[in-house]
Amino acid sequence: MYGFQEITADQLKALSDQDDEFILVDVRSPAEVARGIIEGARHVPLHMLPMSLQQLDKSKTVVFYCLSGGRSAQAAAFAAAQGFGQVLNLRGGISAWANRGLPIGQLPG
Repeated sequence: MYGFQEITADQLKALSDQDDEFILVDVRSPAEVARGIIEGARHVPLHMLPMSLQQLDKSKTVVFYCLSGGRSAQAAAFAAAQGFGQVLNLRGGISAWANRGLPIGQLPG
């Protein structure tokens, strides 16, 4: 319908354990990211996505997430509309990830 699929926190954990080739993108604000990020994620605030999307590899699976899944669904729909083939949205966002007891780190730098 929207050109992307939903993925649960457990499915994302399984994907990260099996495949290191996918791209994980956090579309939250810098202030939100300062509180923690899923390890391996790239930070691209939602408002910057149109200018940054060309830096992502269209041939790879791209997973977007935000706090609860709303903004990342917008990002996923946009990426799918721009020709990305395998686009996923983390259902429930980083909140669902944290609620499953999965690790949250800090953005390098």
